[in-house]
Amino acid sequence: MSMQRRTGERQEELWVPTTAMASAPGNPFYRKLNQLLREADFDRKVECLCAPFYAEGGRPSIPPGTYMRMLMVGYFEGIDSERGIAWRCADSLSLKEFLGYRPQDSTPNHSSLSRIRTRLDEETHRKAFNLVLAIVAEKGLLDGKALGVDSTTMEANAALRSIVRRDDGRGYEAFLQDVAKEAGVEEPTREDLARIDRKRPKKGSNVEWKSPADPDARITKMKDGSTHLAHAAEHAVDMKAGAIVSATVQDATAGDPTTMLTTMQWAMENLCAVLEDSACDAELRPDLATEWIADKGYHANDTLEAIAGLGARSFISEPKRGKRRWRGRDEARAATYANRSRIAREKGKAHLRRRGELLERSFAHTMESGAMRRAHLRGHSNISKRYLIHTAAFNLGLVMRSIFGKGTPRGLHGLRSAAQARVGALAAAFAAITRWKAKSEPRPRASSTPPHLTRAMHRRQREAASSTAC
Repeated sequence: MSMQRRTGERQEELWVPTTAMASAPGNPFYRKLNQLLREADFDRKVECLCAPFYAEGGRPSIPPGTYMRMLMVGYFEGIDSERGIAWRCADSLSLKEFLGYRPQDSTPNHSSLSRIRTRLDEETHRKAFNLVLAIVAEKGLLDGKALGVDSTTMEANAALRSIVRRDDGRGYEAFLQDVAKEAGVEEPTREDLARIDRKRPKKGSNVEWKSPADPDARITKMKDGSTHLAHAAEHAVDMKAGAIVSATVQDATAGDPTTMLTTMQWAMENLCAVLEDSACDAELRPDLATEWIADKGYHANDTLEAIAGLGARSFISEPKRGKRRWRGRDEARAATYANRSRIAREKGKAHLRRRGELLERSFAHTMESGAMRRAHLRGHSNISKRYLIHTAAFNLGLVMRSIFGKGTPRGLHGLRSAAQARVGALAAAFAAITRWKAKSEPRPRASSTPPHLTRAMHRRQREAASSTAC
């Protein structure tokens, strides 16, 4: 066989028949996901939500269902930016089929995604999130009674070196030069500025500094110990199967008790929206959102009073604060003692163990494998729009996990590889057992008769067999 060499230039065909276009068998995960969305009539419902934001005439836009699917691809494929999502969808025939495009069609680019995100408001994205939450409820994966709350940090799309003073807009280096001149250093070097900066207390105060690129970002310490401009992402998770009931993006420096009240409000509104669907009415509990579970960072008098005022029960870990004085705070005292009694029981301990499992799992899937630890958008509103559809894809992954055993296409591919590895291991084990049996079977003993006597015995047997006895 001769070797074919790669040609540098070639004449492209002017007309290509449709039958000659490249096609793919399709990804079974995305095909099943499309079937799931089709059965729920997801596209028609999303189009009804988005209709007020479009005019009657003009050039047809990208279908809203396609826009939502492209943002879901960011979760399923682990892509952080909208530009990366557009590149991946243009490069994959399976994703083109998932989005509803033919192989010869062009998929939307990242600027189209940005334009649609700007056109649609945050409330529309939240309603699309509720449509997916209704699908989870129909499949029996949403209980709605016990909800756990936790938060994590999300790195902002802004650099610390770009922060400016809130009072006069000076940059950080210009501020340090003025401080050095006030200290008597007329022409400070970079070493002088670094020495002055090390000795200065409260260098990164959010009261004094802000980011001109993203005013909503705050200087905060990340989970790995580093300091960045960041936002806070908070989840309210159903304690039955781990479905995210509410996802909010808030101020990174706001206290956990403050942000929890906002997340609780959105969680209850989302559950009420799901309850309006007649198909979900039988699946949800009648006592919705009556148990709230959180860690010790959320333990505060106002939080416990708010939960008790709703007629719900709190299961919040209590930090060690020593002896407390309750003068004039009878309601806070009653709520605190009731919470302390509940977390000491077996049910409370089980709730707290379950919280640690399901809450951390939701952050691991959305932030780490889902690639949302760093935001590529700016402003709480823009990030929240993307994050709502991102967490909706996580909820769809729970439904797909109940069908396939895996919640992402990569997990399904890994399941196939694991099955092949198990078959190979079984074959290797069978071969080893066969070899062991062959070695353990007793071998026939060799004859002790001398060779010349053996030959004589064989000759007599042949003569006896050939004689006619006449």
